[in-house]
Amino acid sequence: MFSRKGRCMSDQFKITLAQLNATVGDLKGNADKVMKAWEKARDEQSNIIAFPELFITGYNPQDLILKPAFQKASTETIQKIAEACSQGPAIAVGGPFCDEKNLYNAYYILSGGKIQAVIKKHHLPNEEVFDEVRLFSSGNVDGPFQVDQMRIGSPICEDAWHSDIVETLAETGAQTLLVPNGSPYYRGKTEIRQNVMVSRVVESGLPLVYLNLVGGQDDQVFDGGSFVLNPGGELVLQMPQFEESVETCVFKKSAGSWKAEVGHKSRILEPLESDYFAMVMGLRDYCKKAGFDRVVIGLSGGVDSALVATIAADALGPQSVRAVMLPSEYTSKGSLDDAAELSTNLNCRYDYLSIEEGRLAISETLSDLFKGTKTDLTEENIQSRLRGLLLMAISNKFGEMLLTTGNKSEVSVGYSTIYGDMAGGYNPIKDLYKTRVFDICRWRNENTRPWMKASGINVIPINIIEKPPSAELRPDQKDSDSLPDYFILDGILKILVDEDGTIEDCINAGFREEDAKRIQKLLFMNEYKRYQSAPGTRLSKRAFWLDRRYPIVNQWSE
Repeated sequence: MFSRKGRCMSDQFKITLAQLNATVGDLKGNADKVMKAWEKARDEQSNIIAFPELFITGYNPQDLILKPAFQKASTETIQKIAEACSQGPAIAVGGPFCDEKNLYNAYYILSGGKIQAVIKKHHLPNEEVFDEVRLFSSGNVDGPFQVDQMRIGSPICEDAWHSDIVETLAETGAQTLLVPNGSPYYRGKTEIRQNVMVSRVVESGLPLVYLNLVGGQDDQVFDGGSFVLNPGGELVLQMPQFEESVETCVFKKSAGSWKAEVGHKSRILEPLESDYFAMVMGLRDYCKKAGFDRVVIGLSGGVDSALVATIAADALGPQSVRAVMLPSEYTSKGSLDDAAELSTNLNCRYDYLSIEEGRLAISETLSDLFKGTKTDLTEENIQSRLRGLLLMAISNKFGEMLLTTGNKSEVSVGYSTIYGDMAGGYNPIKDLYKTRVFDICRWRNENTRPWMKASGINVIPINIIEKPPSAELRPDQKDSDSLPDYFILDGILKILVDEDGTIEDCINAGFREEDAKRIQKLLFMNEYKRYQSAPGTRLSKRAFWLDRRYPIVNQWSE
């Protein structure tokens, strides 16, 4: 318990919410963000400024958090912040806490130059991308802490999704709930979060502050969207999604209880826009935090590479994007024209490198060894791998990270060439089914936003969106030669991947048994490719990597 007399009137209390972008492992950079935001809260005469879960270390730190030297440095960083911010508002910030035996996911309360309280997370999530059971110990349920005239209970992220922690806090005298989060985006999650938090408010009768992290970390994107609810569930403040923001919420006391005043309410984004913003932020932060300021993309004249190029231009700026067309004799004039038009629309650099001479040289090199064999997929893959070689050479020479362009439909069934078009460092559309790729392209052509660095609408040529998809690795090739139509393929994959369903589930949904069995076989047999694929923006609860972990060698079949 602690208080600082004379800060504010006894019937008013200010909480500043720092919805900021932390970087995993950047203790100094994250601490600098704390200090800068604290100065703003001090100028506004706030009582406390709050930061999200594990903000000091960045989230999700994975096994980095198990390194003793990192734990020690994190704790020392928090202590230094406390000492430097002794005169002004209290600070609530997430970081690791170690005792003699255990490591905890904790929330530190700093005031008067000292660490005044440490709240330890009790419920540890062990699903989807979360693996906290192997990283942390479960803490005891801590009671509320006091800052000036308010008693605050802080259930850390998952703790607020369970009624027991909030019930205990209410029973032990909490007057407001402050919930720090590291909650990554997936489509539709904003509504889910608010519904759960309304339940906690209704059950406890207390106002609730939901504070979320923002920014990209590997495959995960934290979408912010912090909010404040009053007793009864009224939404009184809504912070923006996918953007850093520092806002102060004023609470007033009346008849012995606290309520928040109505503040600014940012717009909640509809699903296509939120997916697109997530991909832009995911790529932007991946490049920034990994030390890349430029990217290179192999254009095909198709819709996938067009969307990735547009995302890159919006994320980094057109001047930071190099688009390369690598045609063979099978590349149509339409694809050449479409790729050039896209580059012009985006105002990014466009290079043209024919692979024909290289392909002929490789064919000649292999001719004696392949003598007497039939031309097959091998020769098609040589083209893709030659393109990958050239693009990686450009990446190495100019320090530009290569982006891959396979959508979730292709990644699922292995309709991609390992060490070829799968080569690269990041894939923004890895969790985007092909049918949704078309929807996102149309949305982007109709919309522009201040956070987009490429200008204008209608940047993706309509012919790219409307023409039949083709890898163009043999004469008159169409994707439909090898795969079911994408609306069928995606429908089956949503059942098998997103819902973990069965062949029977596919049949009951109206799909042919032979199609479902074939897709399931392709899904299982291409696990090895996904293990070697680039990370990409997570948009759903069943993204490939941490959400869905299957063995490479798998002989099971329905």
